[in-house]
Amino acid sequence: MKVAVVHEWLVVKGGAERVLEEILKLFPQADLFCLLDFLPEKERAFIGRRPCRTSFLQKLPGAAKHYRNYLALMPLAIEQFDLSAYDLVISSSYAVAKGVITGPDQLHISYVHSPMRYAWDLQFQYLHQAGLETGLKSWLTRWLLHKMRIWDVRTAHGVDHYIANSAFIARRIKKVYGRSATVIHPPVDTDFFTPDSTIAKEDFYLTISRLVPYKRIDILIQAFKSNPERRLIVIGSGPEAKRLQALAGANVKLLGFQDSATVRDYLRRARAFLFAAEEDFGIVPLEAQACATPVIAYGRGGACETVITPDTHSGQPPTGLFFPEQTPEKVIAALDEFETRMADFTPDACRNNALCFSTDIFQPELKTFIEERYRAFLTYD
Repeated sequence: MKVAVVHEWLVVKGGAERVLEEILKLFPQADLFCLLDFLPEKERAFIGRRPCRTSFLQKLPGAAKHYRNYLALMPLAIEQFDLSAYDLVISSSYAVAKGVITGPDQLHISYVHSPMRYAWDLQFQYLHQAGLETGLKSWLTRWLLHKMRIWDVRTAHGVDHYIANSAFIARRIKKVYGRSATVIHPPVDTDFFTPDSTIAKEDFYLTISRLVPYKRIDILIQAFKSNPERRLIVIGSGPEAKRLQALAGANVKLLGFQDSATVRDYLRRARAFLFAAEEDFGIVPLEAQACATPVIAYGRGGACETVITPDTHSGQPPTGLFFPEQTPEKVIAALDEFETRMADFTPDACRNNALCFSTDIFQPELKTFIEERYRAFLTYD
């Protein structure tokens, strides 16, 4: 069996790349295809340091830093990969990877992190955050997103089976493509993210995120600015860094990018982890719980599947709280509630919940799913 694995791009290692890593472990003989590959040599261990076959986008001017500017060319680029020699194609998709061309004698399984959010239900949020609500550029962008939606739906029929990274994304796939998806949550490295009983909890709250508008780090900073007796530490980098730094008070520290060991250290010591985004899944809240740290999160999206609140009717001990709206006032209310009931959120409860999403769970689930579908594909008459 010849296997091809298709991924959007390799620039940094994020949540989607962790799933890619596990797929490649299952199929070490697979060939890897990406639109672009600018991953430094020292960071290529997770893909087995294998070569990656790239598209014509790789050679376009400024592609290394501004590859998203070539969005209009990505559908064409992904369709140029000749996969006709492969029996099994696995795409890891959050933009266009699922659009590769396959034939009737090939099985295409797509692990979808999300349909293109900016082209579908988050279009208006994207236009607002990009300052593209009016004017000629706005209408050109709207036309491009309209064309992307048409292409996205057309290529959805080329996938034989969908895997969604959360029930939230499975609903989005059903809404957008009219297709059912099996949920297999992304893996959490619970061997690395661990508690340390020798480290005491400290009096600060923590958030870790790319500093981009939809992550809503601004509402967290605003909440702490009006509560100077509380401390917030922000880890992460991105285009919002300068604006957020200007917004922050003396009780908020922005540390920028930090390595994994430093991140783990802060997760172990934080009083609680804060999560303000509506995410497709959101792996960092689980990394926090793996370090025995409770979570205070916006109660929408993937967090609803990874955080157990006192109101969750699961019979399991709680691991955090939700705030219902993305406003500083609701964040403050959640902090107040958390501090009155901190004893309810035990280290063991947090750790045990994270273990339900470990790599040891993910690998067998994914392996079984692919093997069963491939056997059925071979016996189909």
